[in-house]
Amino acid sequence: MARGSIRKKDGYYYYSFEVGRKDGKRRRVERSAGTSKATAEKLLRKALSEYENGGQVPVETSMSVEEYLNFWFENYVKTNLKENTQKNYRGILDVHLIPQFGIYRLKNVSPSMVQEYLNQLGESHLAKHTCQIIQTVLRKALKMAVFPYQLVKQNPTIYTQLPKYREDTTVTRKKLKLITMQQYQQIMEITPEASPIYIPIQIAFNTGMRRGEVCGLQWDCVDFDDRTITIKRNMQQYGKDDYKLETPKSQAGYRTIVIGQFLVDILKKHKKHQMEERLRYGKYYTNSNFVCTKENGKPVIPNSIKYYCEQIQKKLGFPFSFHSLRHTHATMLLENGANMKEIQARLGHAKITTTMDTYSHVTRKMQNQTADIFEQLMQRHQNGS
Repeated sequence: MARGSIRKKDGYYYYSFEVGRKDGKRRRVERSAGTSKATAEKLLRKALSEYENGGQVPVETSMSVEEYLNFWFENYVKTNLKENTQKNYRGILDVHLIPQFGIYRLKNVSPSMVQEYLNQLGESHLAKHTCQIIQTVLRKALKMAVFPYQLVKQNPTIYTQLPKYREDTTVTRKKLKLITMQQYQQIMEITPEASPIYIPIQIAFNTGMRRGEVCGLQWDCVDFDDRTITIKRNMQQYGKDDYKLETPKSQAGYRTIVIGQFLVDILKKHKKHQMEERLRYGKYYTNSNFVCTKENGKPVIPNSIKYYCEQIQKKLGFPFSFHSLRHTHATMLLENGANMKEIQARLGHAKITTTMDTYSHVTRKMQNQTADIFEQLMQRHQNGS
């Protein structure tokens, strides 16, 4: 006779029982049973009965979707994914998935229910990327309900898909908030060297680095002799003064960028200034190895950069965000003949299609120029014949 037991962890009950031996070792199956001990006891009795009578380990549960999604978040998302991703997933669960599916039993969620919801997303005003994330979270959660948790027998999302999205996906200079060299000069005219945003702007405009990469940059990754910046850290902010250094999201995020003498000189001068400020502030100076710091040594964090950029936009009156610097950097390089593959590597895009789609306004211009070149060749040939 198989033996069973019940345990409680983080507000959830689990029932387990032995299913025989393998290689001389006892094997035990454990299932989540939600937040009710009575339900856990009932499911344990049913599981033991089915196992004893048919030799099969039951895989269905009466757990609600809300209970399961919270269980999945606590046991998988919080232990395996980065904090920023956890925050995003929690938002997707609370705002979208739990209100939509939470009241249903997990085992009763059908492909038609999921597809109907995905169709609704396609008709909504949500951005395409948001809809894709919602679909990804739901698929992953329900896939894990099948295995490894073995709470249901089938994943209903494998038969579903997002409808064709009705959205103007054309990327324009306006959408990217690109700036001109004249506008860049205007920004620098109202941004003194003593401003905490001065160095971040110079780095981003000259390298195309992301905001988190700029904030996370430390002096050990700046090589003045080789004129390079190596990116291996990314600063993420989670609260007013709560930030963490994380690794890049993809392998492509780890990269070394060659920089020009203009930026090298700026950084050398800034490093010397940091040393002077360290002496001036004495024990009140915050010692760190960050490149982007305030005068007292405290690091410049992502939300601070966002605030300063909002002030710049208000003062100058044209669309501008810190990400404008990254997009402008890439656009200027492409328009002046830089190789698309080199731009991909410089920006840290995992796929070249991301680079091509983002800067399609440039690639169309390049395609027109290519066509014009061939047209000129044909005209010269006809005139010469």
